[in-house]
Amino acid sequence: MSLAALLFHAVPENSCDMSKNVSDLLVEKLYNAGVRRVYAITGDSLNPVNDAIRRDGRLEWIHVRHEEAGAYAASMDAELNGIGCCMGSSGPGHVHLINGLYDANRAGNPVIAIASTIETHRLGQDNFQETNPFYLFQDCSKYVYMANTPKQFSHMIQVAIQTAITEKGVAVLGLPGDVASAKAEDIVTSTTNYFTPAVYRPCEPQLEELAQVLNEKKKITLFCGIGCRDAVKETLALARILKAAVCYTFRGKIFFDTDTNTHAVGMNGLLGNPSGYKACHEAEVLVLLGTDFPYVDFLPEKNTIIQIDNKPDRIGRRAKVDYGYAGDIKNTLEALMPKLTGNDDGSFLKEMREEYENSEENLTDFAQSQGDYKEIQPEYIADLIDKIAADDAIFTVDTGMTAVWAARFIKGKRNRYLTGSFNHGSMANAMPMAIGAAASHKDRQIVAMCGDGGLSMLLGDLATIAQYKYPIKVVVFNNHSLGMVKLEMEVAGYVNWQTNMVNPPFDKVADAMNIRGFELKDPAEAENKLHEFFRHEGPALINIYTDPNALAMPPHVEFSQVTGFLTSMVKKAGLGKFKEIKDTITANTGHIDEVL
Repeated sequence: MSLAALLFHAVPENSCDMSKNVSDLLVEKLYNAGVRRVYAITGDSLNPVNDAIRRDGRLEWIHVRHEEAGAYAASMDAELNGIGCCMGSSGPGHVHLINGLYDANRAGNPVIAIASTIETHRLGQDNFQETNPFYLFQDCSKYVYMANTPKQFSHMIQVAIQTAITEKGVAVLGLPGDVASAKAEDIVTSTTNYFTPAVYRPCEPQLEELAQVLNEKKKITLFCGIGCRDAVKETLALARILKAAVCYTFRGKIFFDTDTNTHAVGMNGLLGNPSGYKACHEAEVLVLLGTDFPYVDFLPEKNTIIQIDNKPDRIGRRAKVDYGYAGDIKNTLEALMPKLTGNDDGSFLKEMREEYENSEENLTDFAQSQGDYKEIQPEYIADLIDKIAADDAIFTVDTGMTAVWAARFIKGKRNRYLTGSFNHGSMANAMPMAIGAAASHKDRQIVAMCGDGGLSMLLGDLATIAQYKYPIKVVVFNNHSLGMVKLEMEVAGYVNWQTNMVNPPFDKVADAMNIRGFELKDPAEAENKLHEFFRHEGPALINIYTDPNALAMPPHVEFSQVTGFLTSMVKKAGLGKFKEIKDTITANTGHIDEVL
């Protein structure tokens, strides 16, 4: 064998192409991991990466206007497609990523975040735009380190991607500008990432125990979260065997809240249905399936509670769980169902279904009757959106009152998807999430349900929608207030103060950005205007002036909330705010009668 051949065979399988620099290697690793889009604003230390992406041509660089929007878009990309990527340049650039990365990490979305930094020889000297990514991103990631040499980078990019995929969260890699432009270096460990699906379920004795508990009880409710996303078929099969009621969280709603699900009894929680709350409390056995439901006040204390989750550290931290099992929901239910004897008593399901159907009928009647109101009621608008939007639309929802209307009225249909900042609870998430959805699903209708407060925060990224001509439908519930905060203050007995907003005409702002703007002030025009809005082929925004006094009640109202609300009204009377009191009571007579 020749010397050249010997040298060739001595090159390790995972070696780098030495003609590449670190940024070229980054692009290659991202692409091989499944990343297809990068959401970022380029500049200074990030420019070598920008140039590598341009030269390679396989990744799409999406120029957002604010890095926070880029992080939210990457999170949505990951939620829909398995992995996402965002980047921020030195100092302020990558600091802006934090809020969107918090959301991605808490939602379990695998996102690779590149935090470029100043040159290595300038670190530790309090230089211009200097930050320390290792400390900065600790609380919003599963993995964070800074690559100070090309060899370190080759190790770290493999570990970062592997961690984001397997732990389902954010991995942040700090990348100094001089390292990004340096020659790539070979390493002896793997540069490949491994996708390793495996069967994950409780062992046989635990499955036998679980089956025995379920076989002995007749009143059973399945409380389903996002962990059931890939096990809808199996969950519904289990419900049929057990004649169980199917309740769901906000993140699980879109998979189970359908006309064809004859076991659905509604949501439980702050935004849920009375029937969902009742089904959880009156069941003999409550089975928590793939949910880390945080609202402990809405969970029962005296029932037998079973929890199944793929993260065993979550078991028992929200409720007094009697039986806890670690496993993937699909794998677990497939192994469990052959061990069940079935339930011949469907009386509990029948009762819960009647409660649910009555509450849904009342809610729909109430929403539809609001078309005759003088002010535009948000429930009426949400009900119309549900009817007009495509059966496979992707909905993104802002935190606040907009989330209430989506929770109550947007239903799962043929292939709909609905998401929001349901774990982190951040404002301003709906519009940038819609960017991530539109960039990756050009064949689907994308609907961003925004509050005026949320949209105002990242208003500049309407320019991103315009630049890439994403046909997103932005619905603005414009009540000129921070509606949820206003309600929170009132039920706590405070006078709502500093919650009002003086907004620009959002439809005209959209027009100025080459997005078709619609304005809606008259309830009588709502249905026709919304049809016209949804028919528009390009990006569009509809500015809907909704009643600022619309009030959303939770499914279970505590006496303290009623007294707090009345206390707030009395305080307003003392301040002479009689018109505001009258408008609030007039707009919510039906709600208040129900509570009292």
